[in-house]
Amino acid sequence: MSNRLDRYEELSRFLRSRRERMTPKQVGLPETGRRRAPGLRRGEVALLADVGLDWYTYLEQGRHINVSAEVLDRIAGALRLDETERRHLFHLARKQIPLVEAKQSSKVTAALQHFLDSQNLSPSNVMDARMNIIAWNEAYCALNGDLAAMSERERNFVWMTFTSPRFRYIKGDQWELHARRIAAKFHAGYARHVDDPWWSEQFEALCQTSSEFREFWDSHEVLDAIDAPKALQCPNTGILNFDFVSFQYLNDSNLTVSIHVPHQDGTVEKMQQLLIDYQARHSEPLETFQK
Repeated sequence: MSNRLDRYEELSRFLRSRRERMTPKQVGLPETGRRRAPGLRRGEVALLADVGLDWYTYLEQGRHINVSAEVLDRIAGALRLDETERRHLFHLARKQIPLVEAKQSSKVTAALQHFLDSQNLSPSNVMDARMNIIAWNEAYCALNGDLAAMSERERNFVWMTFTSPRFRYIKGDQWELHARRIAAKFHAGYARHVDDPWWSEQFEALCQTSSEFREFWDSHEVLDAIDAPKALQCPNTGILNFDFVSFQYLNDSNLTVSIHVPHQDGTVEKMQQLLIDYQARHSEPLETFQK
């Protein structure tokens, strides 16, 4: 059985998952009769969206039918989708504004690398549209290991999240929330690039390698990343506290720049020691981080 994502099947699962999380009370409908399944009935969604029941049923069954942007908007409103979920719905239904496809040849300029290096004690990296880490500074390696010694797959942020014991240790109690968000981001990216075999191959490899990835994928979350404080842990220094900032690179919207800014609570000094140790040793043994 192929793991390749089918846009219409994915649309079917997404609509069903969003319908099942709703209750009649949330949308102002009376609770009538015993419900064999959680959430709203298809007929209730059709009523709220002002569409025919048969037509909505066909859509949720993943049949290849055309749907207007106006109807998609009404369905998004009926299901109380947030803006991220609404965009995901439009992508799956092939009614999005045409996207500029990710340029897989995105390059890091000397100026951008200089910017990363200038962040000094702030671990920083650049990721492409596939979430491959394609540039970094020494502070990032001091925290996460020598990326230059990793394979291209190991430098993929999704792969790193779900397969690296070191990365999991560093994230500590925040790992699951982070991993769910990364799986959701990959989910949304795959929906936009279903014709690119790289995404299906990566999806299949992740499913085979990590049962947690498959579990989080099946939850059909489509969360956007957020800028928020990060608390990371290291074996020799304890907890490190950062403010996290990320943004799209103006000269290439397929690139995302991420910076961890250390707090003035001792984290700056801990990062300084980590960087000194990294420069002296050049890489950390992975076993240090395994339980």
